[in-house]
Parts: sequence; C-alpha cells; structure tokens
Amino acid sequence: MSSSVDQIKSKIDIVSLISSYIKLDKAGTNFKGRCPFHNEKTPSFFVSPDRGSYYCFGCQAKGDIFTFVQEFEGLDFIGSLKVLADRAGVTLENYNSEEKTEKQRLHSVLEQAVFFYEKNLANNKTALDYLHNRGVLDSTIKDFRIGFAPAEWRSLFEYLLGRGVSEKDMLLVGLIKRKEGTTDSYYDTFRGRIMFPINDSSGRVVGFSGRILVADDKSPKYLNSPETSLFNKSEILFGLDKAKNNIRLKDYSILVEGQMDLIMLHQVGINNTVASSGTALTENHLVKLRRLSNRIIMSYDGDSAGFSASNRSSQLALSLGMELKLAVMPEGKDPADLATEDVEKLKESLKHSKHIIDFYTDSLLSHGLEPRKLGQEIQKHVLPYIAFLTSTIEKSHFIKSIAQKTFIKEEALWEDLKHVGVEQASLPKVERGTHSGIKRTEAIERRVLGIIIWQKESPNRDENINIEEIEKRADKIFGGRKVELQELFLKEKDLLLFEIESYYGGKPDLRKDIEYLLLGLEEEYLKQRLSVAMVSLQKAEQTKNGDEILKYLTECQEISKQINTIKNNYEK
Repeated sequence: MSSSVDQIKSKIDIVSLISSYIKLDKAGTNFKGRCPFHNEKTPSFFVSPDRGSYYCFGCQAKGDIFTFVQEFEGLDFIGSLKVLADRAGVTLENYNSEEKTEKQRLHSVLEQAVFFYEKNLANNKTALDYLHNRGVLDSTIKDFRIGFAPAEWRSLFEYLLGRGVSEKDMLLVGLIKRKEGTTDSYYDTFRGRIMFPINDSSGRVVGFSGRILVADDKSPKYLNSPETSLFNKSEILFGLDKAKNNIRLKDYSILVEGQMDLIMLHQVGINNTVASSGTALTENHLVKLRRLSNRIIMSYDGDSAGFSASNRSSQLALSLGMELKLAVMPEGKDPADLATEDVEKLKESLKHSKHIIDFYTDSLLSHGLEPRKLGQEIQKHVLPYIAFLTSTIEKSHFIKSIAQKTFIKEEALWEDLKHVGVEQASLPKVERGTHSGIKRTEAIERRVLGIIIWQKESPNRDENINIEEIEKRADKIFGGRKVELQELFLKEKDLLLFEIESYYGGKPDLRKDIEYLLLGLEEEYLKQRLSVAMVSLQKAEQTKNGDEILKYLTECQEISKQINTIKNNYEK
C-alpha cells in the first residue's frame, strides 16, 4: 500500500488538489486562502508546495493531500486513497479485496443492493412509466442509478443472502428489519418503492431514499434509510457528489427539498443543486456547502414549510456568514414541475431570487398592513434575521433598506434590534470556535524561536539582520526557558519552519518584525513577573509586613516602568 501512496504523492501536486476545492493565492513561496475547516474572513490557511502540506493558523488544521481529502470529503484513509488514486491514475495493486475494513464491506453490500434495484426497475414497466411520465430520461435514470424495490417482503434479503451477505451486515446498513418478537426472521426495509441511492460527497453509496409507487394510507410517501455508521442524515446532502464541482465553479448552491426536484434540475443543466431529502438543514449541511461557496439559494414550492419565518436553518446560514436567497416557484408548482414544463420560467425564478431579509420584508409589504401592524410584523419576522448577521455593515444595509421601504425610522429599527434575542445556543458552534487558539506568549515564543532556526538554516539568509545578535537577545529574555521551549517546539520542526516561512517569507522588513516580536516577548514576561509581584504585595499588605510591602511595591513600580518603556519603543 505504501508504494501506492508514494506514487499518488508523486503525481498529485498539493496546490492543484486544494485549488480544486478552494481559491488559493500566491503568498511568497507558498499559497494562501480562507480555511475550509472553520469560518474566517481573513485568509489564514497556507499550502506549501515544497513540503506537500497545509497549515491553518486559525484552527491549526494541518496535513497532506490524504488528510485534506479525508477532512473535506468526510472519508476514512482508504476512501481518500481511492479518490486520489483515481485522480492520479494509479492502480491500487496491493489492495486485497479480501481484507476489507467494515466500512468497505458495508459499502459493498449497498452497491449490491443498487444493482438489485436497478435490475428490478428495468423489468418493471409500471415503475418505469412513472419516471418517464415525470419527465425523467433514461440517461438520467442511469446517471443517478435509480432503481425499484419489488413489493415483496424478502426479495432483496434472499438475493443478498444468496450472494454471501450476512444478516448482520444487511441490518447494519438498514436494508432489512428484524421481525418483532423474533431473533432470526427478517424482511426488506424498502418494498414497492422507486429507489434513489444516496451517496456521500465522494460518490460512495451510504443509504437510500424510496418513494412509494402505489400510495396507501399506511405508508409514508418517502422512506429513508435509518441512521447507520455510513448514513448520517444530519451530514449527508443528496446530490452533493454530483454538484460540488459546479457549486465551486458557479460560486453558489441551490437547495431543493426532494430527490425528484434535484434530479430534474440536474437533467436540465442546473447542476449546482443539492437536496435536503425532506430533513431539516443542519449546521453540518451548511458548513459543507459553505466550504464550496458562501452563497446559497433555497428553492421551494410556494406553500412549502421551508419558507417558515421560524426556519432555524436560515438563521444558521446567516450566523455562518452565508449569503442566503429564496426563490419561490409559481403557486402549485415545484422545481421538478418547472424543469419539465418551462425551464426558462424556472431559471427566471432562480435569477430573481431575493435575500431572505428582502424576501420577508417585501412579503409583509404586499399584505397592505397599516403602519403600526407592519412595524410589529417587521420586528417579529424580519429583525431576528438581521440579528443573526455577522457583519455590522450588512446589518446597517438592511436596516437602511427596510427604513426606505416601510418609512419606519432607522433609529427605531436599531432600537428594536437591540431587544431581539439571539440565543447563544442557536449560533453555530463553528462561530464560537471549535479550535482553541495559542496563547499570546506561546505564539510569540514560537515565532521568535522559529525565525532564529529558519534564518540560521536558510541558504538565503536575510542580509539586513544579525541573527546571532538576535539569538543572544532572545536567550536573555527566555532565561532558563529556552531548553524547555526547544523541546516543545522542535518536536514539529518542519511544521514550525512552514509556519514561519508562510508568515515572514518575502517580507520587506523582517528586522522590524523581529524587533516587535522581541519587545512583545519581553513585555509578556514582564507582565508575568508583575502579576507574581502584585500577589506577593497583596499578601504582605494582609500581614502588614512593612519591609515586604516596600520591597514588592518597589518591584511592581520598577516592572511597570520597564513595561511602559517597551510600549514607548513600540511607537517609535
């Protein structure tokens, strides 16, 4: 396996790979962009082509091409290996199919189920006619691997059993259920349904959604696979594997409710569409979409519950700093209908989508409410969305826009906005920081030591600085901590040098940066000494020890004077 890994690494340039996921700009010898693993406005994600690695100064995400694909696509190592092997054109010769991990084995079971359902659809005229009458082309059926589950109790179970699949594995992927009150009697989960395979972002089947073909009063219209080790409905978006590249290219995603809506939009070329599959949008869904593009259009039919003013998904999207627009279909029509009947009208609806705040404001205005009632409705249904915006500039823009449309004074809107409650619990975790930052003192220590090592080892040393003199100054500040710091930071020397090169490589005045770092380091150490001295002074005052009080008072004054001197040097 290691030879395959080496082959893949030699054929895939890390910059090209990551550039296919996010936008990167040249930064000296490296490249930088906005980190795909946490929410940020200022780029702090660096990629080193020389080292074949990446590092984020904001959340400390790091790794190589394999870890990037694993993290971004939500795959295990074997999954990322397969994705990159396909990209590199490398055959995994050492891969032994008999030695599969549990995940690989379960994926194989699902693949066999897809084949079974596809074969049954080809032989079922009623199911095929239903799809054709909905406007689905044979090429689309093949592309999305749509199938049919026969209206029989154990047809899939017996088929898989005959191919050596165990009852345990069928249960683990949700293809069968155990008959209540028994230990060895099973039946198929999906029966009499059009079957839509659900893939993860790399295209591997993880579950199914089945639409009932002949409706009855007992069964739900759509039935999804249960939660499994492969299928997590709070993370999986239907069609993301097919849409992700187009979302990046077009720089926005379109979200629809169901499989048919998505399939029909893809069929007419609107292929940056994903579907929530009847489940509420979660933070995980939105974070995945935001990695591809910060802009999203929700496209639902006119009477959809998706346009509820209490839609937490919309608040989550705004909290994540996403630009959220709504596109409404004509009354009685859903996106799939328009994709079949009038593609141009569908495109117009998407083209004229409105920002969610404008949408609700205009909707309230269309009701012809008297001024007092309109103000109350704006406060209740629109201001909460403004409260979730992360940008003060954006808030100001929408407050001004609402004031112009409704003739409500801006001051009144701002005042009401202060009283709109946005619960901290409602904000996405990523906004509050899922990765802990490095403390200021440690960050400065790391950079000072890193610059010294970098300049001492670099063949292209900066001629404007005397690194030996700087090292002496740093040693004096570090005192006895230098050995401890070297042991701490040199465990990841390559990463440390990558950080330093990314930050300081190509800077026109490195000497000035080093001076500020040394001053900052000295100030931090003095602050620590001042804190200790002040505690000692407080203890002396409590015991009324005059000599000790004078001693520590003098020390506090002296340290404070040194700190002020450093602050004055900052300003020079």
